[in-house]
Amino acid sequence: MSTNKPVISTGRKAAKYRGPECLNCGTPLDLSDVYCSYCGQLNTTKQLSLKDFFGEFIGSVITYDSRLRYTIKDLLFKPGTITKNYAKGQRFKYANPFRFFLSVSIVYFIIQGLISTITNTSMFTVNGSSDRETIDSILKPPENIVALNQELLKNDLEFKEDFIIVNQDTIPLNTKTETGESVYKSEEALDTISWADRTIARFTMYRDFYEKSEIKNSTIALDSLKHNNTSFNRWIYDKNEAIDRVSENPYGFANYLMGKIPFFLFFFTPILAFFFWLIYSKKKYTYMEHMVLIFHVFSFVFLALLICLIPDTLLDDAIFAAIIFALIGPFYFYKALRNFYNQGRLVTILKFVFLNVIFVVGATFAAIIFFSITAAVY
Repeated sequence: MSTNKPVISTGRKAAKYRGPECLNCGTPLDLSDVYCSYCGQLNTTKQLSLKDFFGEFIGSVITYDSRLRYTIKDLLFKPGTITKNYAKGQRFKYANPFRFFLSVSIVYFIIQGLISTITNTSMFTVNGSSDRETIDSILKPPENIVALNQELLKNDLEFKEDFIIVNQDTIPLNTKTETGESVYKSEEALDTISWADRTIARFTMYRDFYEKSEIKNSTIALDSLKHNNTSFNRWIYDKNEAIDRVSENPYGFANYLMGKIPFFLFFFTPILAFFFWLIYSKKKYTYMEHMVLIFHVFSFVFLALLICLIPDTLLDDAIFAAIIFALIGPFYFYKALRNFYNQGRLVTILKFVFLNVIFVVGATFAAIIFFSITAAVY
């Protein structure tokens, strides 16, 4: 077939629209250059029309990216080999491992969230109410503050009866008496104990007051309790509403935490890579190449889970996902270690067990810290 097929004169690739330099990067071009040799942009000075815009859009959608094809194929069926090829320098052939991991993991949780929404288990539904109703119930109009102030003054004596006022010198560390009655602590009394005990005591007291008074506005509550209206105190008191949201919609909170898993794994990987570098110190691979292997393994897991979403949804059971975690995932990890590092079966099995123990223990501690911080800003 001839490759000298004339270009349609009205198209953006027509010779009459070509310029002496790339409009994107400024690289000098010949009039025979259809594309820029530096950045790859089409060499054309023609103004973009509606037809041209949709033509290029459709073309970009249906064009099959060979890097994505090779990445998915080798990732699924050649554990460890894709990392070895990448480490050898075949990087233009594959998608960037860090970007691909974040992309496939985020896409997985987005699709999982869409499926949950379609099956009426949306994380944004609280007790059957819509998103708009939930937001309206949280964002009170300014005039409600006046009503809350009046209600506070009206029930002030009742609040005082609910809290035992004790002498500053005899205030215990806990915020409840043996009979379960709430104990009030002034700012002066809280200053006499350590920061950790003070924070726990403040949170517990604010929680008790929140439940008894049903006052959601932190400024009004702190004024009633005669506590300093600082950003830290307001933040602690405002956590009461977060606790209510979690108790009313634990599924939504779980989905919120699940959505943070890709970022947790992304930041945990450098820690895990240190142990790979440690036990494979005699190998020629660098610290960054160990990280690439870990990201490829994680990418495989999310890619496999993504493939399993449809059959698991149709069966209304996570049987395929369970198989991924219990059988296929561990076997894939073992094969990746063996193919990438080229060590014997026994040595690979021993290191496989060690790295799994490190992952479970390390991930547990890191997850507690990471998700505690995540929950604190929920």
